[in-house]
Amino acid sequence: MEKILMTRAGFSALETELKTLKSEERPAIIQAIAEARELGDLKENAEYHSAREKQGFIEGRIKEIESVMGLAEVIDPAKLTGAVKFGATVTVVDEDTDEEKTWQIVGEHEANIEKGLLNIKSPIARALIGKEEGDSVEVRTPGGEKSYEILSIAYK
Repeated sequence: MEKILMTRAGFSALETELKTLKSEERPAIIQAIAEARELGDLKENAEYHSAREKQGFIEGRIKEIESVMGLAEVIDPAKLTGAVKFGATVTVVDEDTDEEKTWQIVGEHEANIEKGLLNIKSPIARALIGKEEGDSVEVRTPGGEKSYEILSIAYK
């Protein structure tokens, strides 16, 4: 099996979600199923079917998180330096619009572009890997060609 790269923060977020699912969500849905059963005929009991569906989702998510955590290789970006690599926080400027953007390159299970967490498998991250401050990169995105200049690289 291939290792799944993650930052410490991403791994901690999965640990927290798993704990919540097991200690709060799972017991709550078991209680909801028990209450729905008491209402009688299960064939036409919408509450029961809804609770069972939610239970399936929760159990599936628990298995998924446990699997990801089992394959996780946690990387501490603070111990890294140099060119852009996994864990780097990169500030770039769009060479066409002069708009600055800052992204941290993270694993796919912790990526969230709205929070500035860029999936290492994304076209932008792949273009940035191995580059240095001052380098220019060309990226083919779904929105078309983009040119970025790397302003800074930090590992925190």
